Amino acid sequence: MTKIIAACVQMRSGVEVAPNIAAASALIREAAGKGAKFIATPEMTNLLDIRPGMARPKIVEQDDIPLHAFQALAVKLGVTLLIGSLAVTLEGDERFANRSFLIGPDGGVIARYDKIHMFDVEVGDGQNYRESRAYRPGEQAVLAQAPFGEIGMTICYDLRFPHLYRKLAQAGADILTIPAAFTRVTGEAHWHVLVRARAIETGCFVIAPAQGGKHEDGRETYGHSLIVSPWGEVIAEADGAEPGIVLAELDLDQVARARGRIPSLGNDRNIPVTREGIG
Repeated sequence: MTKIIAACVQMRSGVEVAPNIAAASALIREAAGKGAKFIATPEMTNLLDIRPGMARPKIVEQDDIPLHAFQALAVKLGVTLLIGSLAVTLEGDERFANRSFLIGPDGGVIARYDKIHMFDVEVGDGQNYRESRAYRPGEQAVLAQAPFGEIGMTICYDLRFPHLYRKLAQAGADILTIPAAFTRVTGEAHWHVLVRARAIETGCFVIAPAQGGKHEDGRETYGHSLIVSPWGEVIAEADGAEPGIVLAELDLDQVARARGRIPSLGNDRNIPVTREGIG
């Protein structure tokens, strides 16, 4: 298979798990009804709640429910689902994992990826983000074999660490997934540039489904879910921050063509850094 219709689901996840599952499922069904065979949802599909102490009881009580619901939906629709991320419990750790799941059309979990880079920043939007307080960072990159190609799995803040994407591409990725909940401030400044850059640097398709709008917990996310070609062209984009879907046909032969034109993945050199002009 060299061509596949892919879709990004853009959401505005709230503070309760069940309504978020219902909202994501409805948009996934809509995308499948329009022909999408690979459908991706954003970071924190199951819950967005940064209020102190409010998220934990809901995550613990409903830990397996979202994943099982999406596995059943993948079977029913006959599609491959990338659930951008779910907050899930970890054995022996008070923190959670921010975990992405790739689910096959048979409902099986093809791969899991835990977000490596924690969003511990102050961006000037009135919120302080300290993801590492509640979430344990992942320790390994993940390349997953989907029915239609190799997928390099990442999440949101990972986008700012280009070496991760280069390693995934050099290992064989055709598609990079970047489910996100970018803040409005950082999204307006950097989202399009960074997503396109990762595609250009690697010669991969990039699927970047996003959260968008003003959320129940007070945060505001940027939206503008993107699908970008290996040449860096935006081939689908959500209109602003409203929930919905965007679709595009991916011709995976374009990956080899882009890399043939700019073969930079094979041109790395180990260059030492010298420091001069001091003292």
